[in-house]
Amino acid sequence: MEERREKSIAVTALNEGGGGKSRRSGRYSAERQPHAWLLLFPALALITVFNLLPLVRIFIMSLQGGTLTRQRFVGMRNFVFVFADPEFRKAIANTALFAFVVVSVGLVLSMAVAVAINGKLRGGRVFEILFFIPYLTSVIAIGMVFRYLFNGDYGLVNYVLGLFGLGPYDFLNDPKLNMPTLIIFGIWSSLAFNIIILLSGLRGIDEEYYKVADMFGATAWEKFRRITLPQMVPILTFLSIVDFINSFKVYTEVYALFNGKAGIGDSATTAVFYVFNKFYVDNKYGQGMAAAVVLFLVILAFTIIQGIVLRRLAK
Repeated sequence: MEERREKSIAVTALNEGGGGKSRRSGRYSAERQPHAWLLLFPALALITVFNLLPLVRIFIMSLQGGTLTRQRFVGMRNFVFVFADPEFRKAIANTALFAFVVVSVGLVLSMAVAVAINGKLRGGRVFEILFFIPYLTSVIAIGMVFRYLFNGDYGLVNYVLGLFGLGPYDFLNDPKLNMPTLIIFGIWSSLAFNIIILLSGLRGIDEEYYKVADMFGATAWEKFRRITLPQMVPILTFLSIVDFINSFKVYTEVYALFNGKAGIGDSATTAVFYVFNKFYVDNKYGQGMAAAVVLFLVILAFTIIQGIVLRRLAK
């Protein structure tokens, strides 16, 4: 009887601490506790100040013209200019090409490397460390190394191609080669993070699946296709969305590879580079923010579509 009385008192206390629905259902509801919102307030305040308010400010500035101190409402004029600007269309096209190639090729290569390292590859731990190092290195520093590798006069890439009777190619000064060079750099930059996440997923797969497959004489490809790949779909979905968003926001790679420029004749210009030039170089603040809003909506739309498609493929 005493134990039942203590349980009754505990349930009553929980119901009194909750609100409305919690009292009626007799279940504790954390989100209805005032103390929970008090603990969340610092994080919510930081998110509001540094994420939500700047986003609202971008939308407001996209509808304004003039200087930063003297702005006037111009309606949709900035958006009309941005959509009519061939430079912006070129930037969006380059960004889309970069994103689709880097995400698709990068994930395939990352998966291949992760599977090899996770398998019985000799010295796998050493290779894991080697592939992890670029993730710790600054993109600017890696860009300086790539500038040396792709140099048209003394670059290592041209030296290797010369051994096969190819080249030399002026990767950094030829407008036709600027985007392929940037894409190669982007793929390399994405490998480290992808491999780390994929390795964690591969090591979380139950080994019993593979033991049963070995009992039935399954080949390595069959085990990968029927066990590894289905188990890795959630992680691949996560990585594809994250890589896609990061690829659409590419800027540092362009700056580092082409020494602060967007290639020769802006042949490798991207959407973020366009926004930066409009805002900080041309001082066209409204046009720059209009381009930023368009880029935001494009990323949002593609992310939603990508998530829906990947979820359906997973089923």
